Amino acid sequence: METPSVITLEDVDFSYDGAPVLEKVNLSIQSGDFLSMVGPNGGGKTTLLKLMAGLLKPTSGKVKLLGTAPEKSQNRIGYMPQHTMYDPQFPVSVMDVVLMGRLKRNSGIYSSADKQTVIDSLEEVDMEALHKQSFSTLSGGQRQRVLLARALVSKPEVLLLDEPTANVDMGLENRLIDTLKKLNARMTILMVTHDLGFVSCIVKHVICVNRYVKVHPTSALNGTLIREIYGQDISMVRHDAISGCEDGQDG
Repeated sequence: METPSVITLEDVDFSYDGAPVLEKVNLSIQSGDFLSMVGPNGGGKTTLLKLMAGLLKPTSGKVKLLGTAPEKSQNRIGYMPQHTMYDPQFPVSVMDVVLMGRLKRNSGIYSSADKQTVIDSLEEVDMEALHKQSFSTLSGGQRQRVLLARALVSKPEVLLLDEPTANVDMGLENRLIDTLKKLNARMTILMVTHDLGFVSCIVKHVICVNRYVKVHPTSALNGTLIREIYGQDISMVRHDAISGCEDGQDG
């Protein structure tokens, strides 16, 4: 039996103020997939992720999420943005931040069950002990994990992550690898990252975005392909010590 597609894009174009960002994107992501999106800054990665999440609408073409328009399926996805704007003086706790992920399910009235779901989601990212702490006092890596918990608290079928390893040190990155592997058993995962070593450890295919979109197996990530994607040589470091990848290589 063919695995159903959870995200499809058909001839999608997107422009900002008339300037093309993405052109003729055709893409199909199947249920249970774990893919990464790579490409240079400004190449359209975050834009593509937002189109999938229904946060942007294509200039032309069609986007479907879980068989329907993305805006009709947003309560079935978890989305972790690359940047979160907040006032560090605003007294918001870790619990408050993660509860925001339940807003679409209960119109802002939180039950004890919602709060228990928050604790469960924080436990999955090893942050439950800090649920009462002020969000502004956390380190960059801790904030990333709280934002991941916020994406998980709605019990999504699809998880969209924009640079989840930003501001995360090597030890936390390897714990994140383990967490994402476990989550993939129950949800489809797509993440944006520049860490090609991270990609090579846990995904089988990469979506390469630089205005146009191509999908390649991670086994094809050699120097020639990396230069094609980024327009220059970059270094690919594989994190062998904990995550058990093959020997490192440069792109």
